[in-house]
Amino acid sequence: MTATSVTREKNINLRATPAQKVLIERAAEAMGTTRTAFVLDATLQRAEAVLADRARFVLSDAQAKRFEQALDAPLPNPEALRRLLVRQPRWSR
Repeated sequence: MTATSVTREKNINLRATPAQKVLIERAAEAMGTTRTAFVLDATLQRAEAVLADRARFVLSDAQAKRFEQALDAPLPNPEALRRLLVRQPRWSR
């Protein structure tokens, strides 16, 4: 998602020390972007990394077997899954 493809409608406010603000402004200038764009891009990258880290998990052999069996089992409510998969994610609203 690029900044030009979506109208920004929400504010995010934060407090920083004067030194932090200067550092962010210098980095944004070095990147040829605005402070807002720099902070938003850095924050989004970090948010994606945090959430991606939550997608990895390790299972024992027995747990992996049970997990595979659950994946192979018939869906109890296929229509509910279809609705879930076509739903727009909350973070893109």
